[in-house]
Amino acid sequence: MSKLKIAIQKSGRLNEDSLRIIKDCGISIDNGKDQLKAAARNFPLEVFYLRNGDIPQYLRDGVVDVAIIGENVLVEKGEDISFVERLGFSKCKVSLAVPKGQEYKGMEFFDGKKIATSYPNTVKKYLTKRGVNTDIHLINGSVEIAPNIGLADGICDIVSSGSTLFKNNLKEVEVLLTSEAVLAVSSRISDEAQAILNKLQFRIKSVLKGRNSKYVLLNAPDEKLDEIISVLPGMRSPTVLPLAEKGWSSVHSVISKNEFWEIIDELKEKGAEGILVCPIEKMVV
Repeated sequence: MSKLKIAIQKSGRLNEDSLRIIKDCGISIDNGKDQLKAAARNFPLEVFYLRNGDIPQYLRDGVVDVAIIGENVLVEKGEDISFVERLGFSKCKVSLAVPKGQEYKGMEFFDGKKIATSYPNTVKKYLTKRGVNTDIHLINGSVEIAPNIGLADGICDIVSSGSTLFKNNLKEVEVLLTSEAVLAVSSRISDEAQAILNKLQFRIKSVLKGRNSKYVLLNAPDEKLDEIISVLPGMRSPTVLPLAEKGWSSVHSVISKNEFWEIIDELKEKGAEGILVCPIEKMVV
């Protein structure tokens, strides 16, 4: 029986988030400590645990069919590789930073300067487009220390919370790109593996839709029902059921997590009461 071969990061936060979404898709992985490969018990899936920077080449060679990988890695090492789904986790920026004491007025600051980075291709392309010539020092590891030891005038690295820059007395000055985990696909994927991928992607979409939505139940006076319903986006239209108390109805709907508080405030203003909000595990549409 054919299996879909998926690569995920060997360790770190992306590894944890990748395994979590696979689990939320109802797929059980026989996962032993320090394994480089593991099979699913209840889905035709085989997981390969790889170094993040090696994954693009494995996709290119067709060793794996798909991968959960940071978009920033594809930009740096796999621009020829396409992805079919943004996964909404492991969000970050790839940014240029300089010492806090340096005055920064624009990109010309970097002209003729040294930049330490693990993303040489991304930096070179970004600066070349802007006519800035720099000396790029490739560093794999603690890039942030480079300006403090005189190795570089600035750095380019991943920024999530910004705390690492702060601790190293650096400030973010330019954002080259924003990134999140994506589901990347090999150009060599077989028809059989593609059919399995379609099923996996359907499950992933259902999980992501659930994560980004809230189920809302509320009580509404009938005379304000139309006004309250007009606030609710819903999947198609809200469910409305009469309550035992005459003149009142129960309204059920789904709202986006991003619009949650604005909609709740407006519902209260229009007379909604007893508002109950529930998480959604999965949402099949």
